[in-house]
Amino acid sequence: MDVRRRSAGGAGRPVNGAVKMKVKMVDHHHHHHQNDAAKASDALPLPLYLTNAVFFTLFFSVVYFLLTRWREKIRTSTPLHMVNLSEIVAILAFVASFIYLLGFFGIDFVQSLILRPSNDVWAAEDEEDDIILKEDARKVPCGQALDCSVPIIAPLKPALKVAQKVFDKEVVAETAPPSVEDEEIIKAVVAGTIPSYSLETKLGDCKRAASIRREALQRVTGKSLEGLPLEGFDYESILGQCCEMPVGYITIPVGIAGPIMLDGREFPIPMATTEGTLVASTNRGCKAINLSGGASSVLLKDGMTRAPVVRFNSAKRAAELKFFMEDPENADTIATLFNKSSRFGRLQSVKCAVAGKNLYMRFCCSTGDAMGMNMVSKGVQNVLDFLQDDFPDMDVIGISGNYCSDKKPAAVNWIEGRGKSVVCEALIKGDIVTKVLKTNVAALVELNMLKNLTGSAIAGALGGFNAHASNIVSAVYLATGQDPAQNIESSHCITMMEAINDGKDLHVSVTMPSIEVGTVGGGTQLASQSACLNLLGVKGANREAPGANARQLASVVAASVLAAELSLMSAIASGQLVNSHMRYNRSSRDVSAMVSA
Repeated sequence: MDVRRRSAGGAGRPVNGAVKMKVKMVDHHHHHHQNDAAKASDALPLPLYLTNAVFFTLFFSVVYFLLTRWREKIRTSTPLHMVNLSEIVAILAFVASFIYLLGFFGIDFVQSLILRPSNDVWAAEDEEDDIILKEDARKVPCGQALDCSVPIIAPLKPALKVAQKVFDKEVVAETAPPSVEDEEIIKAVVAGTIPSYSLETKLGDCKRAASIRREALQRVTGKSLEGLPLEGFDYESILGQCCEMPVGYITIPVGIAGPIMLDGREFPIPMATTEGTLVASTNRGCKAINLSGGASSVLLKDGMTRAPVVRFNSAKRAAELKFFMEDPENADTIATLFNKSSRFGRLQSVKCAVAGKNLYMRFCCSTGDAMGMNMVSKGVQNVLDFLQDDFPDMDVIGISGNYCSDKKPAAVNWIEGRGKSVVCEALIKGDIVTKVLKTNVAALVELNMLKNLTGSAIAGALGGFNAHASNIVSAVYLATGQDPAQNIESSHCITMMEAINDGKDLHVSVTMPSIEVGTVGGGTQLASQSACLNLLGVKGANREAPGANARQLASVVAASVLAAELSLMSAIASGQLVNSHMRYNRSSRDVSAMVSA
């Protein structure tokens, strides 16, 4: 989010005279420095693109000439150090062009890696700023257009206090007022002369950039962000990975349900949620499962998918590629190309679908302990590059054609699976159903049939034959750093309940065909989420058995859903649902007293 965009003429009026004077002085110094220092591009009195073209052509021409001459000398056993006039000229041309290209391209690159930006970088014009200037037709800065310039909006409190309770002790963090230098930068961001998105790059300090962006946002909108924490977060850890243009972070409480006994081991279940009763209900389900001997899980499939869409001039050509991709004789070649992208990504299958002259190819591969979307995409790109040689008339429309299908409800995920496909089951004793869950086996079986199966069918549900699987998937995903948007397909679940042992006991199971999780990459690296993964014993990559940690996490997700389904269905069957939510999910605050700051 750019807090402000620069005006079209590039002469947007600064907030005050001090900023204007500073920019002018820096600009004068910058141009004086440019005039003093000779550039490699000044070697010829030509436009820059022509100069570069000349030296590129010269460089590669003399390299080709010298290599040809040296090969001839080697063939005739002529000493390489014996050179004629043409070779001397070629060597001099090679040295000259190399020095030019190194000076033009190499020095700036090395400096960008080593040197930190100085204060006069604010006066420089970068390419992105030029694009914004050309696109923006306003004659005044946005701050003026919205009538929210600094002289009009009263300054915020010099110090913001954020209080939180930690181990029953109040910890107060104070935000000091911005320094003189930061104040000038804030005003420049508000005026649009400095893009908000470039603060991290130009300052070299992610925390400082977030603080400046936050203050500029408050001045532009006239709204306070006092309740949004800024301190206590490692902004370096999200740069280029998790979030752009941060102004703070949100706090979501994390509760622990269980532990639940799963496959002979106990796992506490971290759940990040703001819904009352959710953790308590899941905890009750864990208790019932544990008292009955625990739950067991089976991993049915493990493979992430990506499905590009390509187009031909005819349906016949699209079908030819389909037959080529599904031909067993070509499987090894395609797999070898795909597997070059990663030491963990291994192609498992390719399923093709034709729609007219368009072909959709659904690649499925293992991805180790990563969720694997980037990994499979790189492998797909390798295969597409290879296919382009044999099918030159193939037009790649997109690396993803929605046949994958990612972050959307889709029957292909429900039927074929995506990510981890897991079944988790438990046998609940009749007396536990009565004493802990406060209902009976017959009532649960009947409710499950009429609600989760028949009711979902009447609603036309797609993978939603359950009570509230998405509740648990979302809570565990947020706590463990998964992509919360993938809750959509990951929550595909069918809950089954059956009376056994002459109706005395209950067999309950959840089948979840597309749990998409990873223990490395993305949000799993953040401190809070990493701590929750560590609590489960699945933090990071498993070096002994790659992929084992991610598979274990998927089983824990399924077991958590099993416990929550059991408890919620029991609450509905016994008529406790409304009472429990009125007791645990009602705010005691006076909402009429809450107004916008």
